[in-house]
Order: sequence, then structure tokens, then C-alpha cells
Amino acid sequence: MPGLCDAHVHITAATPDFVALRHWPPSYVAAHTAEILKGMLMRGFTTVRDAGGADFGYAQAIEEGLIIGPRLLFCGHAISQTGGHGDMRLPGDDHTDHCFCCSGLGKVCDGVAEVRRACRDEIRKGAHQIKLMVSGGVASPTDRITSTQFAEDEIQAAVEEAEAANRYVMAHAYTNRAIMRALTCGVRSIEHGNLIAQKGIELLKQKQAYLVPTLSTYDRLAREGVEAGMPAALQKKVYSVLDAGIQALEAAWQANANIVFGTDLLGSMHKSQLQEFTIRREIIPNTELIQSATIKAAELFNLSNEIGTLAEGYRADLLILDGNPLEDINILQQPERYLNVIMKDGRIYKNTL
Repeated sequence: MPGLCDAHVHITAATPDFVALRHWPPSYVAAHTAEILKGMLMRGFTTVRDAGGADFGYAQAIEEGLIIGPRLLFCGHAISQTGGHGDMRLPGDDHTDHCFCCSGLGKVCDGVAEVRRACRDEIRKGAHQIKLMVSGGVASPTDRITSTQFAEDEIQAAVEEAEAANRYVMAHAYTNRAIMRALTCGVRSIEHGNLIAQKGIELLKQKQAYLVPTLSTYDRLAREGVEAGMPAALQKKVYSVLDAGIQALEAAWQANANIVFGTDLLGSMHKSQLQEFTIRREIIPNTELIQSATIKAAELFNLSNEIGTLAEGYRADLLILDGNPLEDINILQQPERYLNVIMKDGRIYKNTL
């Protein structure tokens, strides 16, 4: 079968405590990231799309073989408004340095001019896509999940800059209000989308956009988030979106929306990456579930002529399994037992045949 794609990862998120991650030395982050990347490839993921934190250096190191990992599509820093999901300053932190250049998730900017400059800078540094925070989130210390973030002219500016460079915008969004604002402004993919409603799904389809649910991260954060290092006050936010995620997935699936595989796992929870298949199988049949991590992901990435399919002229990303995941999706859950061969770009990284 083709190599798998994960459309929502954070390869530098070696801890779920993004406030602490701001203060980690880049060298320490890089050491952790190398292990995270290798783990993803050994689970059968040959392409991943980073949603904030990864940069040109990691992608180049993978390309040159200095680090073992999947092909990396990166956005650089996620773009956030002041007090938004990418602003990891605590309420008592009066520092005005919003860039977090060395480590962390986001870059803070306000106003159309700052948004344009931030997007242009990430594109200059090689970003494959732009990431916007357009609603509140779980891991950020000062916002509410129900808030909308960025004015519409700021979102439109980001979309214009991305499209001018033949790129696109992915948007972190939970509520239907935030989702509809983003889609109206031209965002290509909605990340998470746990609180999407029918009107949001209809607009998603109308715009031919994509939904990237990330159900495994909420399951893991609820079970082991505090133990893994997430502050307890932030971990409590998980429960406001936990159960809604599976309902949103079911509604989107029944409406025949474009659904792509994503996980959004953090810290020690990266090891649960393949659990996303198990959670989604309650709603989505095995064939379509695998397609969401191959063909559909390639469509979203604008790489349909390169990855996601085993055919002449495509990149040689290949998995050989001792079993048929079309019949039993759990086979993908045990790569140490069933995944015999991992090939990326024609190079073999595992062979137990």
C-alpha cells in the first residue's frame, strides 16, 4: 500500500506545555524532534504536514538524510493574534517579544500589514502552507475555545499572500462561527472542527475545502495530558471539545465532505499516532479511512501527482504489511508486528521480510 500521510502534526512539540517549550534551547528541541520524526516514519507515515513549529532546517535535514523521518511539509510558525491560540505568554507576562523565533508554536501579529508581513516571511523561509489561528484552543493559556480570532480582513490578507505564492491557508478552528468566517475568506483546510454545524459543513463542501479532525489528541490529553506535562488548567479545556469531535466527524462523513487524516499529538503522546484509525473506524469504513491518509491527503497537499498512490511516475513511498488493513484496520495499529517494509522515495528504512 502507499505510505501514510498525517495532515496535522507538531514535530517540535516534545511537550504539551507550549508555555515551557518557548524557553527550551533549540538544540534540545532538535534532539527531541529527531526521535519524534523517526517514530513517525517507523509507523508508516512517509509524509507529514506540520501545523506549527517545524521549519526549513528540519525539512532540509530530512531531505539530506541527516535526520530519519517522513517527508515534511512545514508552515514555520503558526500566525496568531495577540492573546490568540499561538500566544503562549501567561497573563502576568508583559514581554512584547512575540516572535518566539527559536522554539515554540506561534508568531503573534495584529493588523493587516503585520499579517501580510508574517505570511510573506514564512513563505520566504520556504513554507509549504500558512497556518492561521482563527479560534481559541486547548493548549493556549489566555484564550477561550469559543472565541473567534483575527478580523476578516486579516484572514483575507493571509489567504491573498498564500495564493500569490501558490500556497494555501490551513486554519485552527473549533466553533462553527470561526469555521464559517475562515471558509468565507478562502481558507483551504479546517483543522480540528469539533464544533462544526451543518451550515459549516455545507459551506466546507461548497468551497471544496477540507476538514482535518484530530480525535486522538483529545482522547490522549484526557487520559494522560497532565502526566505528559500539560498544565492541569489547560487540560480541563479538552472536555469542552472531546465528545463533540466524533459527532462532527460523523456529520461530515454523512454529508460526503472532504475528510483528511490528522492527529495533532504532543510530547509522549506521539506514540498514539495510529490510534486515530481506531477512533475513526466507528464512523468511516476501512477503505475510505485509508484513503483519507493517502489519496485525500495528497489532494489537500496539492501533491496528487506525487504521493498517495502506487503508480508509475509517483514517488516510491511503499508499505508492505503482513495482513490486509482493508479487512482489519487494527493491522495498522501494530507496526512492530505487521509492518514489514517501509520505503520512502525508493529508500528502504525497514525490511523484515
